[in-house]
Formats: sequence, C-alpha cells, structure tokens
Amino acid sequence: MRAFLDGRLKNFDLPLAPKGGELHQAVFKAMQAIPYGQTRTYGDLAKELGTYGQPIGQACGANPIPIIIPCHRILSATGLGGYSGQGGTETKIALLKLEGGFPFLL
Repeated sequence: MRAFLDGRLKNFDLPLAPKGGELHQAVFKAMQAIPYGQTRTYGDLAKELGTYGQPIGQACGANPIPIIIPCHRILSATGLGGYSGQGGTETKIALLKLEGGFPFLL
C-alpha cells in the first residue's frame, strides 16, 4: 500500500476473492481494468455491462477493498459521485489527485 501511495506502484496484482453476486463481480472486474490515472463514469460501466447506473453505484458502494479495487476511479457524469472507503469523498479526491485522474481537482 505504501508503494501505491508513494506513486511507485500503479497496479495491484493480488489474488482477490471479494464477496458479491454476479453483477458485483462484473463491476469489480471492470473497475480493476481501469488504468491508473484514468476514470470512467457510472454510466460508462453501466453501458459496458448492460445495466443501469444505480446498480453500478450500489456495487461500488459494496466494494470491500477500496483502492485495490479502485472504485475511486468511477465518477458521476456531473461530478465526483460517492466513495465507500474511509474518509468518503475527501479520500476519493486525494486518490484522484495522486493518480492525476481528475484534472479539474489539481
């Protein structure tokens, strides 16, 4: 984790087995595929997975391992959206700034 926060680690390569149903698993996998420093919207993931934005948001909120499964990279079409990790949106902002993934925050 320290290497990630120091900017030396861009991708986690860990065996993960988060709990969740089929849609949650698909969302977790889609979030892990978003490259460091990039973002997607809830709508982007919804379109990719053939669902709606609200279930995507619910899956993001159920993410049991934020940062490693990078739900901070998922934004609302009109702003930040929420963040289920400790510190809420303040942490999300800090992570996006760290990655340079939301230039309007810099």
